[in-house]
Parts: sequence; structure tokens; C-alpha cells
Amino acid sequence: MQAAPVAPDLRIVKFARPVLPMLGHDNTLEGVDMLKVLIPVDGSEHARHAIDAVAELARAGAKLEVALLNVRLGPVYYGELPPLGTQMLEEAQKAQQDELLAGAERYARSLELPIAAVQRAVGFAPHEIERVAREWPADQIAMGTRGMGAVGSLFLGSVAQRVVHAATVPVLLAR
Repeated sequence: MQAAPVAPDLRIVKFARPVLPMLGHDNTLEGVDMLKVLIPVDGSEHARHAIDAVAELARAGAKLEVALLNVRLGPVYYGELPPLGTQMLEEAQKAQQDELLAGAERYARSLELPIAAVQRAVGFAPHEIERVAREWPADQIAMGTRGMGAVGSLFLGSVAQRVVHAATVPVLLAR
């Protein structure tokens, strides 16, 4: 017997402008024409919670257009590598990134999310997420968070925290 899926803990953290109306008495969203949502994914369970959260919006009646994004750091070289070694390392990283995005896309499609774009980027994740959200352009960013709290993120830093501060669109955090 399968356990019922647990609804993710959702927090809409920042509103640059109102995008989501309140759920009506019948738990549906009315008055939303199309909502473009960017979901950064990293292969973690927390990223899956963000996909689940956006699927909840779709089930509530929101008309969505979804883009999945994975950001990786460029290769870090210690010492010298021959040109072929550099190329092989970059190709391996791209292949890993493509595999991660393919898994996220399969999962999102299994939840019947309309995937408009699957993108990969190289760089510092918070900056790249904000850049892609601006250029696509996204109406909202939905991302997972580990929920470490203020003390944990003070020492380790938090991609979600940095995105919340840099983004010009609302950010929905799912934990």
C-alpha cells in the first residue's frame, strides 16, 4: 500500500509584485492567465519539493509555463591539464548536468507540469538564477531550501537566501 504524498511546506518569501491571488473557497486559483515559473534544480530532494509545490499550483488551477534550470560551477583546475583533459572534464560536467536536468524534467512531466524550457548555466548559482529569471522572463522563482535557519545559513551561505535578496520577482521556497 502506497503512502499518500506529503504536501511540501510552502513559503512565499518575497513579493516584488503580486502574482498569485489567494486560493478561493474551492482551493482553485482564479484570475491568473499564465504564470511563468522558473525552477532551479540540483538533483536534491529539496529541489523535488519545489517541483511538487509548483504542481500544487497547477492542481489548484493556475495556468503555468515552467522552465527548469541547473547551474554548475565551471571546472576548477589544480595544476596544469592538457587541452584534451580540460575538454574531457567539461564534457563530463555537461553530461552530468544534462542527466540531472533530464531526471528533473521526467519528474515534472510525471506531475503533468507543462515544461516550456530546460536550461543549463555555468557560474555562481544565485547570479545565474536571477539572470535567467530576468531574461526568460519569469513571473516567479520556485526553489527548494534545506531549512537550516539563520544560524546554519550564516555559516554555510544559502543559494535560496541570496536569490530572495537578488530577485526582482517573487520567490516561493519549498521545504
